[in-house]
Amino acid sequence: MDITGNTVFIPGATSGIGLALAIRLQERGNTVVIGGRRTELLAQLETEHGFDTVRIDMADRESIREASATVLAAHPELNVVVAMAGIMRSEDWHSPAGFLADAEEVVTTNLLGPIRLIAEFVDHLRTRPAATIMTVSSGLAFVPLAITPSYDATKAGIHNLSEAIRVQLEDTSVRVVELVPPAVATDLLPGTDSHGMPLDAFADEVISLIESQPDAQEILVEAVHPLRFAEANGAYPATLARLNGFGAPTA
Repeated sequence: MDITGNTVFIPGATSGIGLALAIRLQERGNTVVIGGRRTELLAQLETEHGFDTVRIDMADRESIREASATVLAAHPELNVVVAMAGIMRSEDWHSPAGFLADAEEVVTTNLLGPIRLIAEFVDHLRTRPAATIMTVSSGLAFVPLAITPSYDATKAGIHNLSEAIRVQLEDTSVRVVELVPPAVATDLLPGTDSHGMPLDAFADEVISLIESQPDAQEILVEAVHPLRFAEANGAYPATLARLNGFGAPTA
């Protein structure tokens, strides 16, 4: 995608990766609309950064529908949608009480949310001369973290969704780009932020990659390569062991 001159909608952009990317895209001459659930925070960010804002709950189909209609009414020139939705929960699969409610919430937000969002925008995007759907998966789509199985599964789903709809939309003006973050220092999973890549460094590298590789189908910062290519490089068992803190298999 071109790095400038776009009108971009990013739900889930009131903090973390979404907000960091929104700020940088705006700085490069894009009109950026951000979404989130907290209206007070949206109002604050609108004042601080000049974003247009809309309330959206990515776990709620009707909220997605209403927010999408609002964005399109205000910005008919919109040509980039970043289908960003991510909540992360630790789960204990020894019994349903340890995982089922969290798993359902994660799947609804992380997988159904982006699917529903894309469904609201795809017809419009096809009318634009050059449009982009950016999905957001994770390095954990390729090597799972054992304590977050549903999160891992949803991000693997987003990866395969991206691959499939990219092929389907080849006959349109819409490109599908997948952003694949490593662990980043955000509050996605409390207690793990100190182990992630610094947020500003991640966002800066993402923008640099978009600038230097406008035709890329995947945006891969250097830190995610060990996970993304573990299986292809024959390093999957060792990477799985290292990620989850147990000894590498001996057979």
